[in-house]
Amino acid sequence: MNKETLGTVLAVITAIVSGIAIPANKTFIIAIDPAVFTAVRSIMIGIVFLALSLWFTHRTARTTKKRFAVSWKYLGAIAIIGGALAFLLYFTGLKLTTASHAAFLHKTLPLYVAVLAFIFLKERITRRYAVAMAFMILGTIAIYATTLSPTEFWTNPQLGDLLVISATFLWAVENVLAKKAMDNGDSNWIVSFSRMFFGGVILFGVVLLTGNVGALFALTGAQLANIVISTALLFGYVLFYYASLRYINVSKAAVLLLLAPVITLAIGVTMLGEPAPLLQLAGSVTILVGAYVMVNVKSEQRAI
Repeated sequence: MNKETLGTVLAVITAIVSGIAIPANKTFIIAIDPAVFTAVRSIMIGIVFLALSLWFTHRTARTTKKRFAVSWKYLGAIAIIGGALAFLLYFTGLKLTTASHAAFLHKTLPLYVAVLAFIFLKERITRRYAVAMAFMILGTIAIYATTLSPTEFWTNPQLGDLLVISATFLWAVENVLAKKAMDNGDSNWIVSFSRMFFGGVILFGVVLLTGNVGALFALTGAQLANIVISTALLFGYVLFYYASLRYINVSKAAVLLLLAPVITLAIGVTMLGEPAPLLQLAGSVTILVGAYVMVNVKSEQRAI
């Protein structure tokens, strides 16, 4: 198997893992307090990233004799915004809405990143980029305007959608902060560790302040197993995605990841009984078109 094929296969596996993760988390979060779920999950994956960051930092420092700076103000902001608040909003929203809504609304992340990068990083927005952003805005409006009858499995879809959109915007803020931190010398592993581990510590604080300690200690073996599975899916996503980038360019990998919400939609409709109204499908397709155009614009800009 040549490198291009191997990278493509790894990126497709990443999309499958991502497509499965959202409906899986949807079923997990129903019976667990979102703050408890995200706190335990973040600490677990944070420990994994701590081990990886120590290993990669030591290995790189040994071979390059380079000392790594730590931008604590950026890492702290990343932990609060991306590692704590965004995850809490996202999983609370996921509990209230459908997995397919959450999956496609999350794919609007490049829209918010582009706007924030234009304002704070002085990155250009080309005409084609603006067209792609318009598609994503229209798709978001269409999905948010879709009327779903509440059920036990999605009790308040509109509020859930709003929380998912808010979480996605906060992750865009985190992206800009992470770019700043890495420009200052922090490795991606240190940034990932800070995001998850310290974010988890903050979420544990939220659990304490909201008086949900009882829910933490009341977790059953099955619920803990579900959190472990969710953590493993997140780690698998990161592992396969970064592995794919060793063999193919990031634009191709990003396009292949657009398969993820389609997989989530299929699982949501066939296995979770989620509805798929025409307006939602139209909005979903529009978001994917916008995301695809954005990825191709980035690819062209790198080629120039």
